[in-house]
Amino acid sequence: MKGISTKTRSKEEEIMDKFDFKGEELKKVLETIDKINTKLGGHRVTIKGIEKLLEDQKSKHFVIADLGCGSGDALRYISKWAKQKGINVQLIGIDANPHTIQIAREWSQAYKNISFRVIDVFSEDFDDFEADIIMCCLTLHHFKDDFIKKLLPILSDKARLGLVINDLHRNKIAYRLFKLYCAVFVNSDIARKDGLTSILRGFKAEDFEYYAKQINLKHHIKWYWAFRYQWIIYSS
Repeated sequence: MKGISTKTRSKEEEIMDKFDFKGEELKKVLETIDKINTKLGGHRVTIKGIEKLLEDQKSKHFVIADLGCGSGDALRYISKWAKQKGINVQLIGIDANPHTIQIAREWSQAYKNISFRVIDVFSEDFDDFEADIIMCCLTLHHFKDDFIKKLLPILSDKARLGLVINDLHRNKIAYRLFKLYCAVFVNSDIARKDGLTSILRGFKAEDFEYYAKQINLKHHIKWYWAFRYQWIIYSS
């Protein structure tokens, strides 16, 4: 596509990155993002990653945290999945935007095993945090490369089993298809704009390989339709 380059990750910021973004407009955008993620199979990528990390685990109780949890939709989906599988999970949503956390709590009231926290992962509040699995669903692309290289070792140290990262494939076809999808199914200008920006801030497999080599991670990469990467990082 003329004018669009996917050679390197875009540095353009998204509207949703602003922590003062709040109110009914924030609710509308979160609701739209959740619908898009569900329709395009995003939860499947996360669940498959969790299942991979839980292989051969004898325990039936696990703590799973979602960094950049948004509305908590992924956690609600995991709660339903775990109940069907007979797995006891304590689910923790973490987000730096207090307005987002307020909405997540409101929308997750029926789920007694889900709690939410406003935490900066580089603050003292995160020092004593621990979980069996930490997942990042459509979160990692919000960060620049240097930040990612600093963040991943911290998360890996906090996760007993490992990390499940579910994020976007930076690809011109994905960009074009999402534009078409938005024209039919998305009525939020912010969700449409941020979605396209997110694709350009997404990843190629070689990006994950680069991070893993830089910080010596044991990992596994798998591509899923529709233009999603599942990146599993195993804790040592």
